[in-house]
Amino acid sequence: MSSAPFASVRRSVAPLELFFDLVFVFAVGQLAHHLHDELSWRGAAETAVMLVAVLSTWALTSFDATFLDVARPRTRWLVLGVMGLGLFMNAQIPHAFADRPWAFAIPLVVILLLVDVFAAVTAPTPVLRRHYRRVTAWAVVSVPLWLTGATMDHGPRLAWWAAAAAVDMLGVWLAHPLPRDRLSSRGLVFDAEHMVERIRLFIIIQLGETVLTIGTAISGAPVDAATVTAGLGVFVALVCLCASYFQGGEDILARHVATTTDKLLPVRRAVSGQYPTLAGLVALAVGAELAISHPTGHGSATLSLLLFGGPILYIITQAWWYRASTGQAWGARLLACLACALAGAVTLRLPPPASVLILDAILIALVTTLRQVHRRVLTGMAPETRT
Repeated sequence: MSSAPFASVRRSVAPLELFFDLVFVFAVGQLAHHLHDELSWRGAAETAVMLVAVLSTWALTSFDATFLDVARPRTRWLVLGVMGLGLFMNAQIPHAFADRPWAFAIPLVVILLLVDVFAAVTAPTPVLRRHYRRVTAWAVVSVPLWLTGATMDHGPRLAWWAAAAAVDMLGVWLAHPLPRDRLSSRGLVFDAEHMVERIRLFIIIQLGETVLTIGTAISGAPVDAATVTAGLGVFVALVCLCASYFQGGEDILARHVATTTDKLLPVRRAVSGQYPTLAGLVALAVGAELAISHPTGHGSATLSLLLFGGPILYIITQAWWYRASTGQAWGARLLACLACALAGAVTLRLPPPASVLILDAILIALVTTLRQVHRRVLTGMAPETRT
């Protein structure tokens, strides 16, 4: 098989790509509102299914914009089309499991088929066209599941859509292999630095949308000591989560991608990690809403699960990526996750502001540690020794 390059020129992130990301991060607030309104295990499962749908369409289209070059007119039209469909799809998140399943499912399946077939036909190399034929084959499996689920009542719809979401997510994670036919990315020329920047900006926008969700909760709550403590405490936690990556962590990612021979693999891992990352931010946003709206009284298992479980998902995803890609900078993150799990168990009866302050203490300690860890890792990552 030819190893013709996917891309050969380093491109900056285009304004259209950033605009595209804004449409899909709009879903963060929508998912948080759905989970807040349906605060149960079933509501969590529904939220997870829709989160997978949102991120799968984002991932497929983002890779398309890189592989096919968003500067090409045809690719720009594809991205604009997905933006319009995605905006409508994301707007239906609160109603997808109620009275508007088709309004969510139809834009979703059109995006899946449009992106895959377009790339399979127009990709510039035989390697890439063959890859997108495999992606289309995976969509042929998931699309009927999405459509069948839309015909079902509220109860069985979750099972059908969960199966469809699993197919789409596994496809992204595994690079859509077929028996005896899979993508071999080692040695391929790929504009990995472009996708690293896309991921960096996408994380920033996710954090920004989470700030908006938390700010909305603060604006609707009374101004008293408990509310202010909870609100500011959650903001500090979010700043710490941001710093855990952007305080040198992004440089480790960029340095690793720049020096490895298989540039696509670490980027694929980083994109796959967006699923639990976004899930963690959604959980934290809902936990923050509960803590800010009801800051007095005792906590609960639900509050602890959201308030501490959200950061665990966010941080453990980073730990997995660093362990799998560089073998470094993951231990402190794992210890922070264990500390959050212990804190969640011991704060069940504490007032919500106290739980938030304990979370802050853990995350501040993590960020302080990571400042040194990241500096040490970057010092030891000489380009000629990292592969």
